[in-house]
Amino acid sequence: MSRSLIRQLLTPRMLVALMMGFACGLPLLLTGSVLQAWMREEGIDLKLIGLYALVGLPYTCKFLWAPLFDRYIPPFLGRRRGWLLMAQIALALALIGLGYSNPGQSPWLVALMAALVTFFSASQDIVVDAYRREDLQDAELGAGSSLYISGYRLGMLLAGGGGLILADHLPFSQVYLLMALLMGIGALTTLLSREPPLVEGAPKNFQESVVEPFVDYFRHDKALIILLFILLYKIGDQMASTMTMPFYLDLGFSKTEVGAVVKFFGTWAVILGGVAGAAIMLRIGTIGGLWCFGFLQAISTAGFALLALVGHSIPWLAAVIAFENLSGGMGTAAYTAYMASLTNKRFTATQYALLTSVMGVPRVIASAPTGWMAEIMGWPLFFLVCTGLALPGLFLLAVVAPRRHGQAQATVPSPD
Repeated sequence: MSRSLIRQLLTPRMLVALMMGFACGLPLLLTGSVLQAWMREEGIDLKLIGLYALVGLPYTCKFLWAPLFDRYIPPFLGRRRGWLLMAQIALALALIGLGYSNPGQSPWLVALMAALVTFFSASQDIVVDAYRREDLQDAELGAGSSLYISGYRLGMLLAGGGGLILADHLPFSQVYLLMALLMGIGALTTLLSREPPLVEGAPKNFQESVVEPFVDYFRHDKALIILLFILLYKIGDQMASTMTMPFYLDLGFSKTEVGAVVKFFGTWAVILGGVAGAAIMLRIGTIGGLWCFGFLQAISTAGFALLALVGHSIPWLAAVIAFENLSGGMGTAAYTAYMASLTNKRFTATQYALLTSVMGVPRVIASAPTGWMAEIMGWPLFFLVCTGLALPGLFLLAVVAPRRHGQAQATVPSPD
C-alpha cells in the first residue's frame, strides 16, 4: 500500500467516519440476531421471529422526519452534532429498556422497545450520513464510506459476536446494558469531532425543508430507476442475513461458537475489507466497486447454502462468515458512496434518508416472510433463492452505470 493512500486513510475526517460507523453499527444486531437468539432461547417459533423484522420499519421511513434535522439547529453543538448527541443518548436509554423486557413474558413490550431502539438508531443514521456527506470532499466519499462501513461492521460484530458470547454467561438484560454503555464511544466521537460548515442555502421553512429536497432529487436523470436499483442491489444479501442466526443454531452451533467465530474471523475480514474496499475504489471508482463487490456478495450468500449441506463444521462456518463480512462490507461501502454522491448538500439529511430508506426496505419488509420461506424451502434452497435475488440489482446497475461511469458523482449536478 502506497504512503499517499495510507495518508488519505488516516486523516482525522476518515477516523471520525470510522468511529461514527461503529456507533451506527452497534445497535443494528441488538434488534436482529441477538434478539433472535434471545427469542429462540425463549421457545418462540421462526414465524414470529421473522415477523419481528418489522420493528425495523423506522429504517425504511426515516425520510419522514429527516427534514427536521435539515431545518432546525439545536442550541448546542451545531446542526449535525447537536442532533447526533441527542439521538445517541435516547438510543442508549432505549437499549436499556429493551434489555429489561422479556420476549417470553411480554413479547409486545419487547416489540415496542425494539421499535424505539430502531427509531433512535435510524435517527442517528440520518444525522451521521448527513455529517459524512458534508464533512468529506467528493473525492473522499469512496474511501470515507469504506471506513464508515468498516466501523459499522465492527460495531455489528461487537454486538453480534461479543453479545452472543456474553449471553452464554450473563442475562440478556446485562448484555444490553453493556451495549448501551458502549454507545458512549459514539457520544465521545460526537463531542470531539468538528461541526461541518453550514451549507449556503440551507432550508429555512416548510417548503424548503420538506418539498424542495424531493423535487430536487427527482430532477436527476433516471431518478426512479436509480431508486429501484437501490432497492434491489442488496435485497438477496439482506434477506439471507435475517435468518442467519436461527440457521446457525439449527445446525447445532452454540452461541459461544458463533460469537467466537464471528468476533475473530469476522473482525479481521471487516478490517481487511475496509482497507481493500477503500484502496480498490480509489483505483476503479464507485461504479466499478458496485460491479465487483456486487458479484462477490452474491457468491457469499451462496456460501450459506453450502454450509447448510456441510452441517456443523467450525472451519466452514469461519470461511463463510469471513467471506460474507469481507464482500458484504465492500459492497455496502460502494453502495453508500454512490448514494452520497446523488445528494444535494442543501438537503443532505432528507435526500440521503430517502435513499437509505429505500435501501432498508428489503431488510424489513422483504425479510418479514423469510421465516416461512426457510421452513417451506429448507435452508439450502432458501439461500440459493437469496443468491438469485442479487441478479436484478446487477441488471439495473448496467442501466444506470453508463451515465455514471468512474466516480458515481460525475453526472450529479453540483450542490454548490
